[in-house]
Amino acid sequence: MTKETAPGTTLTGDPEPLPLVRHFGMRFSCTPRGARLARRLAGVRLDAWGWAYGTAAHDDVTLIVAELCANAVRHARVSGRDFRLDLGAHPAPDPAPAGRPVVLRVAVTDTVGERLPVTRPVRPLDDTGRGLAIVAALAARSGWRPRESGAPGKTVWAEYAAPVPS
Repeated sequence: MTKETAPGTTLTGDPEPLPLVRHFGMRFSCTPRGARLARRLAGVRLDAWGWAYGTAAHDDVTLIVAELCANAVRHARVSGRDFRLDLGAHPAPDPAPAGRPVVLRVAVTDTVGERLPVTRPVRPLDDTGRGLAIVAALAARSGWRPRESGAPGKTVWAEYAAPVPS
């Protein structure tokens, strides 16, 4: 179950399974360069799926990818270990929000399970700490779950309600 992502709360939960229409998944080095490449490839994939560069859905989902990947690199970096990005397009569950019949799901899996994602109030003079607040503002739902198969780590995910691509 997903908890609300109000400031100061921990994101938890597991998204309900939805039928998969499209999927992109890849492992990246846990470096700023790996996070940048993940963001760029997600943008290319969204464009190929019909959400063109410059559309709200493309820009919002690319920003969600950027924030989640940057958090994996900054807070869950372990030398010699990668993070994984999964991007999927799913039909929205019934009833779908008006004009938003597609769910774009972003999931970033890292290898550190001890540091859990927590949103906190954003202070205007802070240089960092806005990533999960941005994700919470853009995503319809978000949360985290322990990494599958009992391996160390966690998966942080977000779902974006999108229009059918043109």
